[in-house]
Amino acid sequence: MELICPAGTPAALHDAVAVGADAIYCGFNDETNARNFPGLNFSREEMRESIAHAHRYGVNVLVAINTFARAGNVELWQRAVDDAVEAEADALILADVGVMDYCAKTHPQQRLHVSVQAAAANADSIRFYVDSFNAKRVVLPRVLSVQEIAAITREVQCETEVFIFGGLCVMEEGRCSLSSYATGKSPNMDGVCSPAGSIQYREENGALVSRLGDFTINKFAKGEAAAYPTLCKGRYQTDEGCGYLFEDPASLDATTMLPELRAAGVAALKIEGRQRGRAYIERVVKTFKEVLSALDDGRPLPVDALRGLSEGQSNTTGAYKKTWR
Repeated sequence: MELICPAGTPAALHDAVAVGADAIYCGFNDETNARNFPGLNFSREEMRESIAHAHRYGVNVLVAINTFARAGNVELWQRAVDDAVEAEADALILADVGVMDYCAKTHPQQRLHVSVQAAAANADSIRFYVDSFNAKRVVLPRVLSVQEIAAITREVQCETEVFIFGGLCVMEEGRCSLSSYATGKSPNMDGVCSPAGSIQYREENGALVSRLGDFTINKFAKGEAAAYPTLCKGRYQTDEGCGYLFEDPASLDATTMLPELRAAGVAALKIEGRQRGRAYIERVVKTFKEVLSALDDGRPLPVDALRGLSEGQSNTTGAYKKTWR
């Protein structure tokens, strides 16, 4: 299975290459990618230089152009496609059918992957992307059990890719409007969920209070691990008491599920975290290289090695082990 690693900056890409990533995904520094945060991402020149560097070491680079183009104003997304192709990207990760159509018609030889933002969660929807745009791979949403992933992989004529580590939201990829409601900025169109400019922390009577826009998201006791304030992982007061209404602040860690994911026929494993620092990239990639080496050799898998990097220092296998429908 191919290990796909994040890079939010050229320096992070160099680190991922150095520690053995099979492929790296990244995006331009504009609203065409779903991690459009200040100080991150790549200029056109940086993208060209970074792809050339990765190719010298046999590492592929996948360019994420995975927000949804604005109706009547698609030039920015089309230009991103043209520039990524010109930079010799190994694949483009796309979510918008209009952008996919442009890419397939204008650059028919360019390898195209379906972004998780497209939320293609069944074989019928994936066939649409394969038949219409010659998609070679789909990144599956984080709503599927391993059994469902195996069934889909058997049915479709393209590769499947799944997330194995990193931030985990309420899994409404491409459809979530919570952050837009609180900040006016859309994850799906502006590329920002819970932007840092809308975050506030302050101390109140010995507690740490976090806010997103005008909303109080959480209050942490002294010494309690504090997660980044997003609406989907907020702790709220209700008539039933105080608690996490949508989802606990935890990170996905599917290390223990790797044997099942390999048996399911998954082609690629993705690490979330383009907004993370270089030390995070280096440690996570190194750890999963060791895990995959142990898996290939039949040795016990080193587990729980990354808890300290997890949100709230808590991990989950998410929907991979789900028993509900």
